[in-house]
Amino acid sequence: MGKIGGFMEYDRKDNLAEEPLERIKHFNEFHQPMAEKDRKEQAARCMECGVPFCQAGMQIGGMFAGCPLNNLIPEWNDLVYRGNYENALQRLRATNNFPEFTSRVCPALCEKACVCGLHDAPVSVKENENSIVEYGYKNGLIHANPPKVRTGKKVAVIGAGPAGLAVADQLNKRGHSVTVFEREDRPGGLLMYGIPNMKLEKKVIERRVKIMEEEGIVFQCNADVGNTVDAKKIKKEFDSVVLACGASNPRDIKVPGRDAAGIYFAVDFLKSTTKSLLATPSLKEGTYIDTKGKHVLIIGGGDTGNDCVGTAIRHGAKAVTQLEMMPKLPDERAANNPWPEWPRVCKTDYGQEENIAVFGEDPRIYCTTVKEFVKDKKGNVCKAICVKLESVFDEKAGRNVMKEVEGSEFEIKADVVLIAAGFLGTQSYIADAFGVKLNQRTNVNTPCNSHQTSVENVFVAGDMHRGQSLVVWAIREGRDAAREVDLHLIGYTNL
Repeated sequence: MGKIGGFMEYDRKDNLAEEPLERIKHFNEFHQPMAEKDRKEQAARCMECGVPFCQAGMQIGGMFAGCPLNNLIPEWNDLVYRGNYENALQRLRATNNFPEFTSRVCPALCEKACVCGLHDAPVSVKENENSIVEYGYKNGLIHANPPKVRTGKKVAVIGAGPAGLAVADQLNKRGHSVTVFEREDRPGGLLMYGIPNMKLEKKVIERRVKIMEEEGIVFQCNADVGNTVDAKKIKKEFDSVVLACGASNPRDIKVPGRDAAGIYFAVDFLKSTTKSLLATPSLKEGTYIDTKGKHVLIIGGGDTGNDCVGTAIRHGAKAVTQLEMMPKLPDERAANNPWPEWPRVCKTDYGQEENIAVFGEDPRIYCTTVKEFVKDKKGNVCKAICVKLESVFDEKAGRNVMKEVEGSEFEIKADVVLIAAGFLGTQSYIADAFGVKLNQRTNVNTPCNSHQTSVENVFVAGDMHRGQSLVVWAIREGRDAAREVDLHLIGYTNL
């Protein structure tokens, strides 16, 4: 796979990124694809390793290693190296419905498990994938291909995020008639309103949705099932229903002063910016949560917190601080975190890079949380009382927990607070509307290795089933759920 010895001949190169001080002037994607010759050399680094952990998608050391979609990575790396992009696209699409999404927003579990990465830089799998799918669009290889025969079966998919889109795409290919109900004004779920344009421009989603519509999938937006749309009517009109509404309950910070004005959930903040950009080419004052000239405090050190950093800087924030409850991870793998486990190492993402370029420092403060929000006379948040945390072994829990360090309180000025602390599970109203049971984690309860809920003909997929996770896992969930629904409807399946 790839060129014999290519991994010794060529060093890893990544697509060039626009310099931080330039890219913060806009909200567009900022990586430039490399020349085809260079891309072939990067694909040539795939090293005929014998056991390609990149595509394993297996649990190692309590964490998943390799691609959950089991993408045929060595195959299409070899095909890119040989310049056979058409066949590379065919092999890529055999396992991945939406490589244009994963090649932009996935944290590349494949690369973290790459055998080449054991002693050198891993193969640039994610960028190779992006080059294949964009070649397909550019050369007319990706287009509508409606099924020639319809089965007469009708399926309702509730939620148009990556899991719901994958379910719809798969079942439509089998000839079932699929209607997707989406409570927002556009399909995409968190792809549309939870991930900013810098990582995923919305025209990429719209391009794919247009093809799906041409293939016969019906999208009903502004349709909030369980509120404005009757769930009982849907169950009556459709042969099967798939719930793919995500883990939409944001985790809150319940401390004194939480009711102050100026405190928002991160997704609401990101969504407001995206909606404003979709309405006008540039941000229009008064149409989004603005951080221009303000001290911004972000609670949460994950991907969403980083997206908030990058967005706030583009608004023109005066200062940005990002709190992380956990200690800073090591810069390199520790001895107890060997390859091919997921590397628990510190990552400085694009937003943090931009903060360093603008303000001269990393915005993250580790082992810290908020103890209280302080309001001004008008009821607006003006600062946060923070406290340092330390890891202490809890004998009752049988594990280390983060506890406050006595006397370590300090203040941070904050005009806007963005809570990016993750999500807790299924929103109760949609579960109640369909009568499905939830488990202790507030995800929809199903038998092991199944997507069948406690209600006949009602299935579940994505974060609503497994909890907050990655886009690539949502697609895998959607594909697996579609296979189960197809088997349920027809009695056999070739999905």
